[in-house]
Formats: sequence, C-alpha cells, structure tokens
Amino acid sequence: MKTKKGRGSLVPRFQFLLFSFQFLGRNTGVIRIIAYTAFALVAFAFNSILCRMALRGGEADAAGFTAVRLASGAVALIVISYFFSKGKSANATRGNWISAFFLFAYAICFSFAYIAVTAAVGALILFSSVQFTMIAAALYRGERPHRLEWLGLLIALGGLIYLVFPGLSSPPFYASLLMASAGVAWGFYTVRGKGSNDPLGDTAGNFIRSVPMILLGAAPFFSRINLSTRGFVLAVLSGAIASGVGYTVWYAALKHHTATRAAVLQLSVPVIAAFGGVLLLSEVLSTRLLIASALILGGIGMTIFGRRA
Repeated sequence: MKTKKGRGSLVPRFQFLLFSFQFLGRNTGVIRIIAYTAFALVAFAFNSILCRMALRGGEADAAGFTAVRLASGAVALIVISYFFSKGKSANATRGNWISAFFLFAYAICFSFAYIAVTAAVGALILFSSVQFTMIAAALYRGERPHRLEWLGLLIALGGLIYLVFPGLSSPPFYASLLMASAGVAWGFYTVRGKGSNDPLGDTAGNFIRSVPMILLGAAPFFSRINLSTRGFVLAVLSGAIASGVGYTVWYAALKHHTATRAAVLQLSVPVIAAFGGVLLLSEVLSTRLLIASALILGGIGMTIFGRRA
C-alpha cells in the first residue's frame, strides 16, 4: 500500500514538471526578453555604484574615470565581437557617430556632475530627464501611451521622489545642468537603439567611436588625472561589464519595448542601486526604501499591463 501511495504522489509532480517544460517551450521568447531587460537594469545600477565608489571615494577623477570606462568598454566589445563573429574583429562600421556622441556626452556629463551633486539629487535629475526625453520622442513618433501607462509613470516617478526626498538639496546650477544633459543624452541613445538589428555590433561601433571623443574631451584635464589602482579597476569594471555588456543587452531588449515602457523601466535602477548599496556598501535597509520600491515597481507593472490593455 505504501508503494502505491508513493507512486501515486509522484504523478502530480511529473504533471507539474511537464507543465513547466511546456510553459517554458511556449514562452522562451518572453523569458529571454525578461532576462535581457533585468540584466541590463542591474548593470545600470551596478554602474552607478561603481561610479559612486570611485568618484566619491577619491579613487579617481571624473575625466580619468570616464576615459578608462569608455576605452575598456571598447576593448571588451572588440574581444567579445571577435569570438561571437567566429574570429572576425569588431566591425567599426557598425553603430554611428551620432549615437557615439550621445554615449560620450552621457558618460562625461554623468561623471562630472556626480562630483558636485548628491546621489539622491543626481538620481532624480538624471531619470526625470531620461523620462522626459524618451516620452517626448515617443509622442513625436506617434506613440500614444494608454491612460494606465501614464498613471503608472506618475506613480513610479512619485516613488522615486519619495525615495530620494530626504537627500534632496540645492546643487550648483552647473552640476544640475550636467546631470540633466546626461539624462537627455542617455534618452536619445536609448531611443536610437530601438531600431538596432545587431546590438553587439552597434554597441561595439559606438564605443569605438566614443574613444577619440573622450580623449579629446579629457585632454584639458590630463595634467590632473588621478587614478589609483582601485579606481582604475572600478573604471574597467564599469566600462567592460556594466557599460559594454550591459548596453549591448539593453539594445537587444529595446526592440521588444515601447519607448514609454523602456523609459519607465529605467526608474527601477535607483531602487536596484539602493539595494546594491545595502548589500555591497553596508547601507541601511529602511522602510522608506521598501515603500518607494513598491511604488516604483507597482508603477512599472501598471505601465506594462496598461499597454496590453
């Protein structure tokens, strides 16, 4: 009797496994999109943490950090392209100079702005600028967000403001302008990536083109370059992994998202960065962070399901 009961109890388990495999088989594309999007957003948050560790810790200056970041991203993507293209080197004809300029503008403005603004103010200005740019571009192109998408955007933005509100202060005007410029540049870089049919090749080409731009832009600061060994390593990690690989995966995910949804999804980055700070920088896990996370993620969920509605 025990043997029959044991065999009988296995039937629901096999049925569940069979259902799971059938679900995965039917929804492989959806799972891949979710994985790409999640990886890219975590990479963006990791980038913010690395930049904060290097610049705020005195391990690197803004110009030196940005130069190493973009150069290491270009080298990493050349190597990755070599292996994924079966021995062929990265095709520098991929990408374009306009996207490369937006990439350079975002990176250099972001680094210099973080010298004079707090993490809270920087996150609010940056992501507000990203939302404005991408949604304005979407409206210009004829995209009409659903009412639930607008409501989700407002809730997510409210969650971001609630998250950073205690750290808000009046930053210098030039620093605010730099961070806003970084947000606008990143918004345009993202919008231009929606039509990419070769995310790896386009990202590699953009990074390669950005190197002479950052060398020219950092030239006035060469005499004041300050990079410790730890700062150099942080810049390489930021460029090769969080930027190079992260931006490639983001380009791959973008074709499956509307511009509005892509804009709102990026509001999760400060939340991910905050939890990363708790895990990596021993920062405090506060009730405010949990409430703000619920608001932001709830708003993102409304945006996603609003488009389906």
